[in-house]
Amino acid sequence: MDKLQDRFSKLLAETGTAFHRYMYDRIDWRSRLIGLTGPRGVGKTTLVLQYAKENLPRECSLYVTAEDFYFADHKLLDLADSFSREGGKYLIIDEIHRYKDWSKELKLIYDYHPELSVVFTGSSVLDINKGAADLSRRAVMYNMQGLSFREYLNLFHGFDSQTYTFDEILRLKNDFPADFRPLKYFREYLERGYYPFAGDNYGLRLMQVVNTALESDIPQYAGMNVSTGRKLKQLLAVIAKSVPFKPNVSSLATVLNVSRNSVADYCMYIEEAGLIAQLRDDTGGIRGLGKVEKIYLDNTNLIYALGRENAEIGNVRETFFLNQVRVMQDVVASSVSDFVVDGHTFEIGGRKKGKKQIDGMADAFVVKDDIEYGYGNVIPLWLFGFNY
Repeated sequence: MDKLQDRFSKLLAETGTAFHRYMYDRIDWRSRLIGLTGPRGVGKTTLVLQYAKENLPRECSLYVTAEDFYFADHKLLDLADSFSREGGKYLIIDEIHRYKDWSKELKLIYDYHPELSVVFTGSSVLDINKGAADLSRRAVMYNMQGLSFREYLNLFHGFDSQTYTFDEILRLKNDFPADFRPLKYFREYLERGYYPFAGDNYGLRLMQVVNTALESDIPQYAGMNVSTGRKLKQLLAVIAKSVPFKPNVSSLATVLNVSRNSVADYCMYIEEAGLIAQLRDDTGGIRGLGKVEKIYLDNTNLIYALGRENAEIGNVRETFFLNQVRVMQDVVASSVSDFVVDGHTFEIGGRKKGKKQIDGMADAFVVKDDIEYGYGNVIPLWLFGFNY
């Protein structure tokens, strides 16, 4: 226990608190059992450490990672028992999906130790969601995505701005200073601004995130062997070269030498791991159940990291819109244009994009890249990056 506490103290000392992710204020920290999920690399660990540093009494709080050697011969429940006996009140468990049968032990901790408040995080959304179903009525779950354009400007360029609701963005309501030049930073964000790590090794770290998800997280969850894990990489490579990708399950099954059902499963795994986004139509009625119309890479940084020479600007624009807007709204495919959000139709393009495809349509908007200001039903693309 002393070693765990020493590591926790070191991490707290190294954790900065000048910048908070959007999820920080959305979590109801009063809940007894909180789960925070999201793709690898988006800053979940930093967020929970910030909360501990700023709000929790040090003498009765503890942070551990489920990958710690401590758990080679100790159980989570053992840790909770010992921690509680020593007066512990707040327990944070990071990377919990690395611990076998974690959801069962969290149930026991919740039931046996009502004096403990527990926060757990997991990068493998697949396994976390499966376990969260087992924790019904106990855990309050939150899912965090990467940096919005707004957050990126704050973290790396010191530009602090409020968020704007979707309706405010459509009405072009904002309070930006007159000298604000968003396009000066927008291209950099599209290429290397979605993940909160920075520096010269950005591309290398991003590929480590991708490889860990494909080679470790998904195979561990799905019980895949090495050769099947390689097919995930092959599928992602096919998608990266072709986005926005209109899925033909039969042809993909032939390329990968797997069944049609396997292709659908692989796409679901990669989507849940935060590497692709599947755009569905509205026939499902419930979010995520419609027919898949197009497949995109999850965010624009992945386009430049994986697609390289195939980083086509039209795809980049559509991916940015989908990636930023989906955090707060449901986005579905449009039969006549690019996207439909809350009954509004959106056509995405560059500065010279016309209104022909939405001509005569009610509640329709043209979203243009390479412009600073909007007018009427024309909205700058970058402005949707202030949605969260």
